[in-house]
Amino acid sequence: MEKNNGQREVFSSKFAVIAAAAGLAIGLGNIWKFPYITGIYGGAAFILVYLICIVLIGLPVMLAEFVIGRRARKNAVASFQELSPNTPWYLTGAFGLVTGYIILSFYGVIAGWTLHYVFLAITNGFKNQSPEQLNNIFTTLITNPWQPVAWQLIFMVLTAGVILGGVKDGIEKYAKILMPLLLIIIIILDIRAITLPGAKEGLEFLFKPDFSKLNATAIMSALGHAFFSLSLGMAAMVTYGSYIGKKENLGITTLQVTLADTVIALLAGLAIFPAVFAFGVEPTSGPGLVFLTLPNVFNKMPAGYFFGILFFVLLAVAALTSSISLLEVVVAYFNENLKMSRKKATLVAASTIALLGSFESLTYSIIKFDLPLFKGGKWHSFALLDWMIEISDLMLPIGGFFIAIFVGFVMKDNDVKDEISNSGEIEVAWYSAFKVFIRWVAPVAIIATFINMIFGLV
Repeated sequence: MEKNNGQREVFSSKFAVIAAAAGLAIGLGNIWKFPYITGIYGGAAFILVYLICIVLIGLPVMLAEFVIGRRARKNAVASFQELSPNTPWYLTGAFGLVTGYIILSFYGVIAGWTLHYVFLAITNGFKNQSPEQLNNIFTTLITNPWQPVAWQLIFMVLTAGVILGGVKDGIEKYAKILMPLLLIIIIILDIRAITLPGAKEGLEFLFKPDFSKLNATAIMSALGHAFFSLSLGMAAMVTYGSYIGKKENLGITTLQVTLADTVIALLAGLAIFPAVFAFGVEPTSGPGLVFLTLPNVFNKMPAGYFFGILFFVLLAVAALTSSISLLEVVVAYFNENLKMSRKKATLVAASTIALLGSFESLTYSIIKFDLPLFKGGKWHSFALLDWMIEISDLMLPIGGFFIAIFVGFVMKDNDVKDEISNSGEIEVAWYSAFKVFIRWVAPVAIIATFINMIFGLV
């Protein structure tokens, strides 16, 4: 096990790096959000734009985060302090830390819903339920004062249990188990979906572009989701970058993690849309596609009981791989900057995040109040949990923008190139192109996305 200065653990193998970093990137956004926004914006044409955005934003910003983390060999905040001492740039890491904290608070709530749906699937709770009854099941869950809190706490205990093991015996060990499991489950679901009678229409929806449905809003949505799907802007990849060994090729690693994230998102669409079309369900069902629409599909599907269990287990596994990474960002800071033991740091971070998440969950039931947010050119009112989700959507592009600027203009060019080339051992003929993308293309695209999210200009 390689360590930094005799103390800092790093991932022990190339597979461990890919499994852990892909686990961070692959989450509910791939399996819950990507399919429904693809449905809303017309299928294959949206996917094509999304893939272009992955190249324009995802690759350069992820590589930038890895460079910061591995160069400094410290947590999200300390990395910026190390690379640009006595400057305010450490606030970029602090901002990412707070963003990750907020995201995990509501992520745990939604992940708790997935655990409840795993339980319902196993106990055959969807059987003979009408669409209206399935809708009531979900509404009853989220408005129950204590049930979603209990599921969220169970999920946070699972997350904390992994983090307590450290980098090698915790994150790496379980990433090596959970990521192959996730891939196996989604491939099984894909095979079932594409072999259903009537699945052809769903495949055409995914792979035959209809550019008539592609408008400016769809393009901006693809740009935004490409950014959020890869877990960029919250300094999580900075933290994971600090655990990557000096012998690993950061450029290849970034490409592999990005490809893994994108492939899983496409495989999720392949598992969902052929089944949705096969049973005559509307593909533009929105956020309710997973929790409201798909249980109805599984009711109609041959062996739907088995495949329903597999799907919701898939959701839970995807949620866990990302939550582990988000918690590690906070724990690493508490451990290194606040000098807490890993055990204490994990317990403090997990318990306070769970407490905040429980409060957010209860705003659907016994603690009712709305908060304002200016978005799309006007003010909106949101319940606290929804408000947190909307706020994180605004915070991520800000973090990503400053990470791109830091690597593009603040870090010494020789340090950036030295890190990417492994001190000259790797040929990086594409380095000049990377500098153009990280300095100009990614920041401009992020600003455009950010402005659109707030003011709805397109």
